[in-house]
Amino acid sequence: MKQTHSSFPAPTNLDRRSVMLGTIGLLAALPAAHASATAKAKASKKQPAPAPEVWPRASQVPGGVARLSLGPSAKRPQAFAGDIPLLVLGDAIEWTALTGIPLAAEPGEASITVRAEGKPERQIAYTVAPKQYREQRLTVAPRTVDLSPEDEARYVKERDHLTGVMATLTDMRPDTVLKMRVPVPGRRSSSFGLRRVFNGQSRNPHSGMDIAAGTGTPVLAPLPGKVIDTGDYFFNGGTVWLDHGGGLLTMYCHLSRIDVKVGDVMKTGEQLAAVGATGRVTGPHLHWSVMLNRAMVDPALFIAA
Repeated sequence: MKQTHSSFPAPTNLDRRSVMLGTIGLLAALPAAHASATAKAKASKKQPAPAPEVWPRASQVPGGVARLSLGPSAKRPQAFAGDIPLLVLGDAIEWTALTGIPLAAEPGEASITVRAEGKPERQIAYTVAPKQYREQRLTVAPRTVDLSPEDEARYVKERDHLTGVMATLTDMRPDTVLKMRVPVPGRRSSSFGLRRVFNGQSRNPHSGMDIAAGTGTPVLAPLPGKVIDTGDYFFNGGTVWLDHGGGLLTMYCHLSRIDVKVGDVMKTGEQLAAVGATGRVTGPHLHWSVMLNRAMVDPALFIAA
């Protein structure tokens, strides 16, 4: 019989030894791999659950929000920044005071006053950290920077009226969640706190968030609220104010159309106006402000990143 030969050479002793060692190594590695996988599984089980979301997020800087624990109390405590009431949320196990920090606040120590039934009045201290906001230079119509006597008189009258609007304080529904929806889709064209220079002249810092959107784009309520003011203002153009309770207010400016009236009660997502380019602007956009205990604060703290 003719003998055939395989095209593969017979294994040498060295080859057999390599195979045996490799097999032994693989078998030895299996328990280690299993142990590693088991350890990872146990580690993943031990990881704590993510902390629940809280709104607004804390940011103890000028224009930010401090979240200050007041501890337990059978009834809701009262808290004040000076003589201004603060928004207090929580339950008998844990109460929290939300403190809007004015843009003009100096970095350093600050405090609030707390009054709880059956307990002595006390102070709670917190620290305001420094923050340097960027500068923004804009070119706008000269008459909106160097005001005529008539425009100055109009502005003063409007300012006095809005001072009363901003002092609005009503009760907040206990089930209110302070996570806001963005009131209009679009690019965030100017952030909160910018140090603004109009036509080469320094003016007040930017007190809200600008969202670029086309004229006529619907503006929606970010939270349930009540319309407390509407009007056409010199700097802000078409404007709507909403009261969400507890000293939390929101403002919408430069509107081309206002679809609500004072006294209307809004649900989250209901249309209140349309984007425009009224007042002192460089183009159509929504200026959105959030006010907490009479301090303008960063709207970004109330929305998902």
